[in-house]
Amino acid sequence: MLNQCISAYEPAVMVRILIADDHEVVRSGLRATLEAQAGWSVVAEAANGKDAVAKAAQVVPDVAIVDYALPLINGIEVTRRIRIRNPETEVLIFTMHDSETLIREMLSAGARGYLLKSDATAFLITAVESLAAHKPFFTGKISETLLESFLVQGQHGDMLTGRERTVVQLIAEGYTNKEMADILSLSMKTIEAHRASALRKLELKNTAGLVRYAIRNKLVSP
Repeated sequence: MLNQCISAYEPAVMVRILIADDHEVVRSGLRATLEAQAGWSVVAEAANGKDAVAKAAQVVPDVAIVDYALPLINGIEVTRRIRIRNPETEVLIFTMHDSETLIREMLSAGARGYLLKSDATAFLITAVESLAAHKPFFTGKISETLLESFLVQGQHGDMLTGRERTVVQLIAEGYTNKEMADILSLSMKTIEAHRASALRKLELKNTAGLVRYAIRNKLVSP
């Protein structure tokens, strides 16, 4: 009889989650909220982009919650690497910014969810549920931004590639060419090519200009 009673209950949906955010208090808050859901488990945490990619490869989560403004490697590049290595892992970009450019790059990198930190209390659980079921998630505000980006003709000729944005971010964080080459597993020649391309596209003359661009476009904190 006991076995019959137990089998009558529906098993909890198991969801394995990775959290990548450079603020410990944010990670702790997300973990507490997520693990309050039956069957959900935070299987890894990361404080920077490089660690996030490595841990995603190790634990292969169902859903990776990735802050855009991660140190070392930003959230877009992290998303691209996770999706290439683990296509079944869905990525939720978690950010303070609703920039049209970021949303467009996020989609291109393979993320299928975008949640503003200001909306986390209301939508975090729904967002993870959607992605765990391999369905996209966007709030109404983000959907409006996406719609406008497709309807409005813009000038995007100077847009940086994901790799160029990562190099600009690392430059602004003070890393040398050699250090960037080690972080990104690229040659110093390739790093310099990305730097030169970014300068050309943005019509800037020096590293100081790249740093100002990175701060203005929220690639790093001022």
